[in-house]
Amino acid sequence: MSETIRLWDLPLRAFHWLFATAVTAAIVTGWLGGGLMVWHGRLGLLVLGLLVFRLVWGLCGSTYARWPRILAAAFGIRAYLRGSWQEAGHNPLGSLSVLAMLLLVGFQVGSGLVATDDIAFQGPLNALVGAASADLLSGLHRQAKWLLLALIGLHLLAILYYTLVRRLPLVGAMLNGRGRREHPAQRDAEGGSWVAAIAAVLLAVTVVWTVQSAAGWMAPPPAAPAPALDW
Repeated sequence: MSETIRLWDLPLRAFHWLFATAVTAAIVTGWLGGGLMVWHGRLGLLVLGLLVFRLVWGLCGSTYARWPRILAAAFGIRAYLRGSWQEAGHNPLGSLSVLAMLLLVGFQVGSGLVATDDIAFQGPLNALVGAASADLLSGLHRQAKWLLLALIGLHLLAILYYTLVRRLPLVGAMLNGRGRREHPAQRDAEGGSWVAAIAAVLLAVTVVWTVQSAAGWMAPPPAAPAPALDW
């Protein structure tokens, strides 16, 4: 019996590292502000596309990337704390972390799409909400970054704990896709075809293009020129 199993498929691993890079860059550009706000908006659209891909991949990806598996693990916290958890993939705490991260980043993207600072940035969907709603969501968008930073910090601390104390190669598994077999019943991941991956990418690109183009579609028509006076 092999000591390792196929755990994370390549599309999921690519998503993970792109997502981490894009979210980090979005936080930095938003924090610095000024001329970097245009890049903050572009990175927000990239994160939107990644979230759409992950949502779809959770339905058609390989075994341990799928939502039913992740949601089921999230409800196994009691078994995990008793030491009787034997499933591969995300453990219950990891599943809760994944769900919290995706939901919080999803809120940041959604609020950013309608946010405005009345100076250097206006989300492409800002015209869909009134000024009061835009101001409220803009404020929540700015404040939620602290919660996001705290969640990222907890995520990094958990990786250090599992790597240094539990001796689980979490980073290596997210690089090469293979994880250590902890119990004999654990099996290789199955499913997640390239056709499904390409379809998920195309859908994500379509959503981003539609959202990005919305600002132009919703812009008010230019005012008609004043009639010339015929003396």
